[in-house]
Amino acid sequence: MTQTGYSSFDTTLHKTNRMLRQIEESCGWPKERRNQSYGALRAVLHAVRDRLTVDETAHFAAQLPLLVRGLYYDGWHPSGVPMKMHREDFLDHIRREMPPCEVEGGTEKLVSSVTQALRLYVTDGEWQGIKAELPKDLAEMLP
Repeated sequence: MTQTGYSSFDTTLHKTNRMLRQIEESCGWPKERRNQSYGALRAVLHAVRDRLTVDETAHFAAQLPLLVRGLYYDGWHPSGVPMKMHREDFLDHIRREMPPCEVEGGTEKLVSSVTQALRLYVTDGEWQGIKAELPKDLAEMLP
């Protein structure tokens, strides 16, 4: 584990790297493709964030590791949410923000890989709250 000399930073680095490794393993990417796992995490986080209400966004963010929480809020415009998105709109949002990459199973597989990694740190109750705010066709994509 990286040692920064500050336990909160060490912990968030460890948790973030654990998430990125899980995404890489799920997508079949080597560690050398860490930029893609980071891009995937960022793109999915932003698509979820932009679909949620301000209150639900804050509840979800509170459970994320510190570094991931910063990534989640990066570039957020709370006055423009929630954006109305159904399944295809949501997937298009991710494709626009994600650097080009090959994912066997496409964008839906990518969403599944990222959300499985997020589930490491989000309680069942919060996850159900997120799914309850989403349209049925979108909620069905989440574990």
